[in-house]
Amino acid sequence: MAIFLHKGDLPDDGLANAASVAIDSETMGLRLGRDPLCVVQLSDGQGDAHLVQLDRSSYDCPNLKRLLTDPAVTKLFHFGRFDIAMFWLHLGVVTAPVYCTKIASKLARTYTDRHGLKDLVKEVLGVDLSKAQQSSDWGAAELTEEQLNYAASDVLHLHALRVRLDEMLAREGRDRLARACFDFLPHRSVLDVAGWEDVDIFAHA
Repeated sequence: MAIFLHKGDLPDDGLANAASVAIDSETMGLRLGRDPLCVVQLSDGQGDAHLVQLDRSSYDCPNLKRLLTDPAVTKLFHFGRFDIAMFWLHLGVVTAPVYCTKIASKLARTYTDRHGLKDLVKEVLGVDLSKAQQSSDWGAAELTEEQLNYAASDVLHLHALRVRLDEMLAREGRDRLARACFDFLPHRSVLDVAGWEDVDIFAHA
């Protein structure tokens, strides 16, 4: 495994020809509108990770934005709702098409309420992820080796998870429902940024 750190943007040939790319992000907190987007990590499923340390003064990253909006590339997330909202808020792009392993897990693994990435990877893939750097200063000018390894670990397993979860969804007859949820997810994220973050727009009340 290799971890490539890019300052500001992906290189021009970064992740070229990938049909699907696993993506996650690191921020200074979890509140939209208050906490800035700092790092975006990506993997094409071949064992390497690319980390983009964003320039927060401009968020000028045309190659990353092009990838996020490329209709030929499926973007894989775990709890993509937050990342997609952050990309819309700070980068000004709606990320699509997408796949979310957390949504897939909730639809397929109805025997448990443990759908966090650590629990999911442990059960489905037998891999024990470390979350020691989950709360750390992602806005620092220089990221530590521990931060780089942590960020990479969040995307390196999503392709394998997708394969296993797709098998479960098909077995349970919920694959079409999952696809409909993935199609709606970017719109749900835009609603979050627009002020409906804590409102269930489908509820009666």
